[in-house]
Amino acid sequence: MFIFKKSKVMNESIKDKVVVVTGASSGIGKSIAIQLALKGAKVVLAARNEKKLICIKQQILKENGVAAYVVTDVTKKQDLMELVDIAIKKYGQLDVMINNAGISQLSRLDELDVEGWEEMIATNLNGTLYGMAAAISIFKQQDSGHIINIISTAGLKITPTMGNSSISFSVCF
Repeated sequence: MFIFKKSKVMNESIKDKVVVVTGASSGIGKSIAIQLALKGAKVVLAARNEKKLICIKQQILKENGVAAYVVTDVTKKQDLMELVDIAIKKYGQLDVMINNAGISQLSRLDELDVEGWEEMIATNLNGTLYGMAAAISIFKQQDSGHIINIISTAGLKITPTMGNSSISFSVCF
């Protein structure tokens, strides 16, 4: 689980900031979103699984946090443009874009799972780039903003069944 160090500075610096988190329905994205909301950020949860997004939003609201969700497929550029637009319409600004959505296809490269490779590139690379593109235009208008791109350990250490994953996770970082 992702946990921030307790600090007055952290609480003051993140309070009331608007943060979009892709891949927020599970894993690191879910933990990041919950922790940021507990520290006072207004989080916009983004993922494909609406049922999970609803549960996470309810969990945050129960703890007096502020959250919204948008069903988002990061492989679709328009979904990310709409995600950022909704964050702006709901909260009036966007301070941080966290591109966390990612998938892994575990197979040996010589198995030639080309369709799996294409799906990983669409999610891990294109999804990150689409998220950055959607946020950058807003950040330019606001003259401020932060982009955080999360990488899997697959981009750092390769095992025999993760060669294709490591390429998609590390290619733009």
